[in-house]
Amino acid sequence: MAKAKKNTVFFCQECGFESSKWLGQCPSCKAWNSLVEEQLVSTVAGGGSSPVRGERKEPSALSQVSLVKEDRVEIGIGELDRVLGGGIIPGSLTLVGGDPGIGKSTLLLQVCQKLSGQGRRILYISGEESLKQIKIRALRMGEFSDELLLLCETNLGIIEETIRRMEPEVVIIDSIQTMYNENIGAAPGSVSQVRESTGVLLQLAKGTGISIFIVGHVTKEGTVAGPRVLEHMVDTVLYFEGDRHASYRILRGVKNRFGSTNEIGVFEMRQAGLAEVKNPSEFMLNGKPEGASGSVVACSMEGTRPVLIEIQALVCHSNFGIPRRQATGTDLNRLNLLMAVLEKRVGLQISASDAYVNIAGGMKIQEPALDLGIIMALVSSFKNRALDDKMMVFGEVGLSGEVRAVSMAAQRVQEARKLGFTTCVVPAACKEGLKEIKDIRLIFVSSVQDAMELI
Repeated sequence: MAKAKKNTVFFCQECGFESSKWLGQCPSCKAWNSLVEEQLVSTVAGGGSSPVRGERKEPSALSQVSLVKEDRVEIGIGELDRVLGGGIIPGSLTLVGGDPGIGKSTLLLQVCQKLSGQGRRILYISGEESLKQIKIRALRMGEFSDELLLLCETNLGIIEETIRRMEPEVVIIDSIQTMYNENIGAAPGSVSQVRESTGVLLQLAKGTGISIFIVGHVTKEGTVAGPRVLEHMVDTVLYFEGDRHASYRILRGVKNRFGSTNEIGVFEMRQAGLAEVKNPSEFMLNGKPEGASGSVVACSMEGTRPVLIEIQALVCHSNFGIPRRQATGTDLNRLNLLMAVLEKRVGLQISASDAYVNIAGGMKIQEPALDLGIIMALVSSFKNRALDDKMMVFGEVGLSGEVRAVSMAAQRVQEARKLGFTTCVVPAACKEGLKEIKDIRLIFVSSVQDAMELI
C-alpha cells in the first residue's frame, strides 16, 4: 500500500536549484538569499518496482522517419506571425513574458479576437482578472466572435478537465504564476508549482494537439519568474519589451523550436489595443533632430529585419575626479572599450570627459554593428560638429581600430535607400557584396581614422 511521505527541501527562486538544506548563496546561479523552503509530497510504494504503463514504443532508424510539413495557423497579426515563424504550430507551448502593464494580456486577447473571427474555438483562462474586467478590455478592441470562451479559474485539475471536454484549438493561460496543482503542497507561484503546472500543460498540448499560450511574470532583472527550466520546457519564448509609459512595444523571440530566433515585432499601444508598426525604421527615426551634433543613424539586424535607429551621444567636460559613463539601450562595457580605442588609436583626449550614449526609441541592442555609429556619435559630440542627416553608418570596431565586416550588409544598405538616405558609411570588407547596389553613395572605411576624416 502506497503512503504519502513529506520532505522539506529548499528551491532557488531564480534557477530552480534544489538543496536539502538552506544556503545563503545558490551554488548554481550565485544568487543571494534566493532559496525558499517548500514541502514535497512523494508517493513511496510498499515494495517492488512499479510496472510500466502505456504502449511500448520501439526505436526507429533515421531513414525510416518521415517528414511532414507543419501546418501553421496564421493569426492575422503580421508582426506576431513573423516572430512565431509564420504562425502557430498545433500542439505548441508558448511562453509570453514581460513587465506588468506592458500589454501581454491585451496582445493575447487580440490573438483571441483574430482566431475566433476565423471560426476557431478559443479558450481564455484567467487567474488574475474577473470576467467583467476582461469584458471591459474587450469592448475597447471591437467585436468578438462567440467562439471565444472565457474561464476564471486557478485550479489546474479543473482547467485540464475543461480543456479536454471543450477541445478548443488554442488555450490562453494568464498567468502561470496563479495556477496551482493540488498534488503539490507548495503555494501558487512557487518554484514547484510553476514547474509542475507547466509540465501538465506541456503534456496536454503534446497529447491533444492544442496550442497553449502561457503568460509569465518577470523578475526585476527582466527574466521570467520561476525556475530557469521553465524556458527549456516550452517550445517558444517571447519577451514583450518597452516602456509602459511610452506608446511603442517590442515583441522579441528569444527561443523558437519552429522558426528563427531574435526576430522582433513592433507594436504601438493605442486606445483600441496594440496596432502593428509596419515600418519600424521610420517609426524609430520619427522626431530625429536635424543638424544636431552627436546624432548618428545606424542599422541593426533584428533576425532577418533591418531596423534603422538613432544613436545619440553627449560628451562634456567632467566636474568630478572620475568621469561618468552611462549607456541606455547598449552595453556600458562596450562604450568604455570604444572610448579606449578612440584614445589609443586616434589620439582623441576624451578620457577626462563625461560620456552619455542613448539608443533613441527605447530599443536594447547588443549587436557589434553599432560600434562605428557609437564612435562617430561620440566624436561628433566631442568636436560639436554635426553629421549629414542623410547618412547611415554601420560596422564593427576592433581593438586595433580596424572596422570589421558585418553580416547582411546589402539588406542594411537597401533599408537605408528605401527611407531616403543618400550616403552609407560601411566597412571596406563588405565591398564585394555591395557592388550591385546603385542610387546611393557608399563610403568604405577600413579603420576608425578613416571614419574620423568624415567629421
